[in-house]
Amino acid sequence: MKVSVPIFIILMGILIFVSHATTVPWNNNPIDQSVDTLASDTAVTFNNPGEALPALDTYEVATKDAWIDLKRPSTGETQRAHVLIRYPKNADSANEDNNATNKLPGVVFMHGAGYGTADNSFGDVAEDLSSAGFVTATVDKPVWSTNDITRDYPGSAHAYGQVVDYLRSMDMVDPHKVGLYATSESTWISPYLVRDDGDIAFQILLSPMVQTPRHALGFFVAQDFAIVGANPGYQSIVRRVFSADTAKFGLDNFDFNPMIAEGYAIPTFVAYGSKDVMTAQVDGVRDIELMAHRSGNWKVTVRNYPVANHVMRLGDEAEEGTPLVDRYERDMVDWAVGTSRGLQETSASIAGTTIYQSIAVPTNLYAHPKLTVYGVGVHVAAVVTLLIAFVMALIALERKIRYMIRGQGPALGFVRGYQRVLITISATTLATLLLFFAGIGQIVWRVVTLIWGAAPESPGMIYWSWYAIQVVCALVVWAWSRVFCQLLETASQKGLLRTPDEWRADFEIKRLTGKPVLRIRGVHTGPVVASTRLGVTLFVATTLAMFCVLLVFAFWGLFVY
Repeated sequence: MKVSVPIFIILMGILIFVSHATTVPWNNNPIDQSVDTLASDTAVTFNNPGEALPALDTYEVATKDAWIDLKRPSTGETQRAHVLIRYPKNADSANEDNNATNKLPGVVFMHGAGYGTADNSFGDVAEDLSSAGFVTATVDKPVWSTNDITRDYPGSAHAYGQVVDYLRSMDMVDPHKVGLYATSESTWISPYLVRDDGDIAFQILLSPMVQTPRHALGFFVAQDFAIVGANPGYQSIVRRVFSADTAKFGLDNFDFNPMIAEGYAIPTFVAYGSKDVMTAQVDGVRDIELMAHRSGNWKVTVRNYPVANHVMRLGDEAEEGTPLVDRYERDMVDWAVGTSRGLQETSASIAGTTIYQSIAVPTNLYAHPKLTVYGVGVHVAAVVTLLIAFVMALIALERKIRYMIRGQGPALGFVRGYQRVLITISATTLATLLLFFAGIGQIVWRVVTLIWGAAPESPGMIYWSWYAIQVVCALVVWAWSRVFCQLLETASQKGLLRTPDEWRADFEIKRLTGKPVLRIRGVHTGPVVASTRLGVTLFVATTLAMFCVLLVFAFWGLFVY
């Protein structure tokens, strides 16, 4: 016990130090920010002394198909993309004279995250706008050879620009009245398209992310972990994840900068939902207005709809056919109609329910290169040593079965119950690792259902499992300290714990006499851990693997929070 306690303290000290050293500062203040709207009625109105404006469902809608080769400038890749054009019926014949006064405004739709197509995305809102006199274009999302992590945002801006140019080339479309409809992830792309094109007429931004992916996603995950009731320890994992220096691995999107003032130099309609748990709405409104005003644009209309989620739907997005929130379609269409005609808006610039934000966007979050290298290193070491230990365990199991069948006696030759201790501690450590993964998996699932629109459930395991893991980890460290204490005691009894001077003297005696020194001293040098090389190798490999697992736990803060 006298030796076990110091060893336990040393091991815990190492793990606690690692947890402290990998802690990432994060300031949630100011919390509970809000923006009071100027009116509760979200209706959009304009000063229109002339004839009545077309509204939702004014025209019947027709469709036509087109195909475009979307080019990725950085690599030269092309993607054959389907473009679905919707337009008011008889628009073709009405504009055969190519008279500019009869031409129609247009809208190009830009996808959020995922892999949307021209056929399965934006169908209802594209139909809405076309029924009010717009020519709309939905397109297969430009992805080329990229994935969700390696998405080419500047390349995507160029691709959507090709769709804009295609819409402008149509006889029925006024080339100077083509706008954008961007949602979620694509609001990181739209500012580049607006800036580079120079002639985009207006933009509709649905749940804009606004800030860099590192800050916007860091906010959304941290907020959602808190909403679902995850233990603060699990919430600290978010800080470490979003401080990763992904650029070291060729992934630059984390720090992609979408905050381009020129991207907000045109009339802008911003729509949020009060049940949107992904976007920082207060900071978003503030940043959008600052950038718009910096570019000389004061035509920013903001609407916040009660009960609407991230995609402006009602209810659980996992279910098919969830409707858009009341009035959003009509408000959005009315705004687009009046704005495309250059009319002066007479309704409140910010309307709907109060805009709320629980925590601040973590703008002080940045990449930590050293922490990233260490984190990758310790996880790779854990995986490698676990694989080695697993292979060694299979070999040992095969040998043990073979020896049992042949009656050859002990297969591994472990001393003093080391085999039982090794199995017990390894099983406990791996069970703790599985509990950790189960907690993370449960939190991720809760967050996903929350995003879809489901109500938060009682925290349950995602709260208490963190403390359970901490208790078990402390017990495992104590058990390992007892094992190390036993190893030291056995090594001392075998005469293996000697000072450097004693070892040099022993080697000198062996050189002069040609006999083992410990045998001369009357010490029996039997096995310390096991009498076979396989047993010793299995013990060492498993010990290293379990210690690496503890270092992984320490990296994620299990020995601090």
